[in-house]
Amino acid sequence: MTQETQQDWHALQTTLMTVTPAVFRQQFLTRHHWEQAQFFLALDQPQRLRLYEVLTPQELGDLFDDIDDDDAQIPQFLSEMTPQVAADMLGAMYTDNAVDILEHLDKISVRRFLARMPHATAAEIRNLLHYEDETAGALMTTDFVAIESDQTVGAALELVRASANDAELIYYIYVLAQNRLVGTVSLRELLANDADVALAKLMNQRVISVPVTADQEDVAQKVRDYNFFALPVIDDQQQLLGIVTVDDIIDVIDDEAISDYSGLAGVDVEEVAEQPLRSALKRLPWLITLLFLGMSTASLINHYEALVSEASVLAVFISLITGTAGNAGTQSLAVAVRRLAFKDQTHTAMKLLLTELITGVMIGVVTGATITVVVGVWKHNFILGFVIGLAMCSAIIVANLAGSFIPSLMERLGFDPAVASGPFISTLSDLTSVLIYFSIAQHFIHFFVS
Repeated sequence: MTQETQQDWHALQTTLMTVTPAVFRQQFLTRHHWEQAQFFLALDQPQRLRLYEVLTPQELGDLFDDIDDDDAQIPQFLSEMTPQVAADMLGAMYTDNAVDILEHLDKISVRRFLARMPHATAAEIRNLLHYEDETAGALMTTDFVAIESDQTVGAALELVRASANDAELIYYIYVLAQNRLVGTVSLRELLANDADVALAKLMNQRVISVPVTADQEDVAQKVRDYNFFALPVIDDQQQLLGIVTVDDIIDVIDDEAISDYSGLAGVDVEEVAEQPLRSALKRLPWLITLLFLGMSTASLINHYEALVSEASVLAVFISLITGTAGNAGTQSLAVAVRRLAFKDQTHTAMKLLLTELITGVMIGVVTGATITVVVGVWKHNFILGFVIGLAMCSAIIVANLAGSFIPSLMERLGFDPAVASGPFISTLSDLTSVLIYFSIAQHFIHFFVS
């Protein structure tokens, strides 16, 4: 937050607590809903209690639409309001956002709020609460504009005007025949045609939609592919149940990116605000697992203890080879996970492996040749340099293949590919690199015995 923003918010907080509500509302309601939400999150409890008195439930709902539903403080915010104000606010929100908030509350609180809402609003929210998390049904909103196919452009425009304040998005108008989705018309097309033109002649009959049970990643991918602002959600009978809007897709992409990055890093990257003890408890299981995996590398080095004792110079380059191979494997892993996340159909598993094999060979040869020259000049022994270079080249190739193969294997087995995280691949490449290094070195030991 900039100093200018801090000063602005401080002045607005002072207005909230000391000046008449009308003056505060005039200054506050001209701001974007996101700015209103950020201002609200910066308030202390007495200031929030004052804000609940000054704003209407609809105005509170507008700013709560822009608050992250995962915010741990939301249950506290709702408890600070009277039950009726909280229920009215949730009812004024877009249904998908209200559902996201209610999903984080206990069942008793949910029933209490729903009982205080208008019957139609409560029924819509109850219906959405039944859908499985991370599916199109859980993402969709029922605040859309739909019209029967026997209507005209004029009737559609009248409906848009009547629904503009309640619908989450009015750019697409969905055309129905006996409650089945049969076409779409954009607002641009409505404005560009005469009022007496029949929608049946104007509508696009090739409707791109998703089933209500579709995974949220598949929904996000379809929106990305077609550049839609919204995507209709249908049931098995082609009946229109709701729409998934682009703002929810952005949230999905953000969540999936965080999940993938957390997997690659082996840590929850959203834990920054947590207490040190809680953060440590979350990280320790993964680190302890990697510790025991790392013991296998230590055991392997111990197995070649006699070889290292005979040529102590070999110990100098262990970390160089394992580190370089681990970095190469992590790069390959990141590329593989991204391709799987975006459902890249242009690369089959075999094509991906072949690509990474060729890439690994090219990187390995260049890197191996470079280190061969460096070690040969440094240690005045090009045989030693050749061993280090060959080991590094081989280790990089194997690490590249592992980084691309393991995520594909995990996806086929039904696991999250991001679980094949950077630390896991690095530990695995350490083991294979040490094995390759000493296997090659023992055949050339007599050239560089100290």
